Amino acid sequence: MSEEQQKSVKYAGSFREQFTVRGMVIGAIGAIILTMSSMFVALKLGALPWPIMFVALVSMFALKAMGSTNINEINVTHTAMSAGAMVAGGLAFTLPGIWMLNPDAAVSSVSLLVITLGGVILGLIFTALIRKYFVVTKELPYPMGQAAAETLIVGDEGGKKAGTLFSSLGIAAVFTVLRDWFGMFSGGVVWFQRMMGYGSLGGVWLSPMLFAVGFIIGPVFIGVWFLGAIIGDFGILIGGQAAGIWDATTAANIKASLGIGLMVGTGIGIIVKGILPKAKEIFGPMFSKDNLGGGVISLRWAPIVMVILAFLFTILADMGIVASIITIIGVWVATSMSAQCVGQSGINPMEIFGIIVLIAAKAASSIGQTEAFFVAAIVAVACGLVGDVLNDFKAGHVLKSDPKAQWFGECIGGIIGGFVSVIVLFVILKAYGPEAFGNPDMFPAPQAGAVAAMVGGISHMPAFLIGLVVAVVLYIVNFPVMTLGLGVYLPFYLSATAFIGGALRFIVMKAAPEYEGRGTGQIIAAGLLGGEAVVGVIIALIQAVQIMQTM
Repeated sequence: MSEEQQKSVKYAGSFREQFTVRGMVIGAIGAIILTMSSMFVALKLGALPWPIMFVALVSMFALKAMGSTNINEINVTHTAMSAGAMVAGGLAFTLPGIWMLNPDAAVSSVSLLVITLGGVILGLIFTALIRKYFVVTKELPYPMGQAAAETLIVGDEGGKKAGTLFSSLGIAAVFTVLRDWFGMFSGGVVWFQRMMGYGSLGGVWLSPMLFAVGFIIGPVFIGVWFLGAIIGDFGILIGGQAAGIWDATTAANIKASLGIGLMVGTGIGIIVKGILPKAKEIFGPMFSKDNLGGGVISLRWAPIVMVILAFLFTILADMGIVASIITIIGVWVATSMSAQCVGQSGINPMEIFGIIVLIAAKAASSIGQTEAFFVAAIVAVACGLVGDVLNDFKAGHVLKSDPKAQWFGECIGGIIGGFVSVIVLFVILKAYGPEAFGNPDMFPAPQAGAVAAMVGGISHMPAFLIGLVVAVVLYIVNFPVMTLGLGVYLPFYLSATAFIGGALRFIVMKAAPEYEGRGTGQIIAAGLLGGEAVVGVIIALIQAVQIMQTM
């Protein structure tokens, strides 16, 4: 977004003008609907579209229809509306693994509520603590948040720029309907058959949203991301097998473990370089009477709440005191990793962060199988909430929204999402039975399957340790290693698609800097991103309704 656009924003100053009763009613209703649809879609399709673009537009149209509003009331409303979606994702990406491994496992509703709301509360605490560092101090791009802010500003101003935005949004929306609803593009991926012969998901995904993410992030981060994909697929999968160094199974294990190690190492690097030197600034507000946590709200109550949560996890979820403490510390590390990952790439592998802490808890305690999934779920819920809402806070930073108003909106949406997620999960379990989870014809839940597979530990420990050490060193020397790890871990077709968007941004910067500098390219990218994101959520809602009608 250009400086000229930011200066043109009309800001509403007071908390009361931004955090309104009507806004929270709209946000609460939207949070219920989105949480329900997100649970169904995450279990059925193994993916969740970012809700921010959808909720930004819905909030804008709903509040404008009710009369006079302001851009910050819209922003606070959509913060509340989107918060529950990734809470549902955190559960759907982890807990079904319990029944995949043991269909007869008995899990009480009290335990599920405790771990879900515990994850939400930890997410709320760490959002407030780390928002300022990642959004304001480090100024990470947060492409989804930038696009949402762009959409609200241009939509509010109208004129030629609004025409450009909504034209590109409409084109992306039509394309997404043709691809996902009518199936005209064979799943939307153009596969590279030779790469697939080595177990690589080589190809390009026909995704306006991912092209736009690459354009918004820019060539530097995207270049490193794609370098990781080259290392993971051309180096490990294809090169290693072609040279006869290892077989397909070993290559896949090395690739996954190296990617996870790089992301874990990044988390350690964040703590060593970014968090610990600023620990007093970031965590001091939990013990200070005068300062605000991250410029949001006083958090002197947070340590007491963490102690209470550790007790509840120990007693009501039967996790044991050691695993409970490791989980809470792990959430601190994992939410920092999530913030960095989402800020740089727009991707939030929350189940991976859950796996990381799960492995640490298993190594340090005698935690049971079901309780190990509880650890992963708590972490995934917290990371899902933090990663999603920091996009909203990025939009708020651009729009100069009151972060306190946004945080209270996050509380409402997150807590509603926690209750709704548990209810929907139990309804599915009762209606379809535990055998439905992992069944490709019902609820495949692939992320939960990955968590189940990792309950036994890292598949290739040497690769994991190498990635961890390399990531710590590279992060300390300011190399964007989190995106490198994402490139190694993620399917090649995702990385290749984002790389095309970043390469296009580079070409525009060199060939037509006046075009890129005016923000026109950013407006088109925001529209492309928004079109696919909005249609993705609408299709998710339709699919959720269809599934519920069959129950």
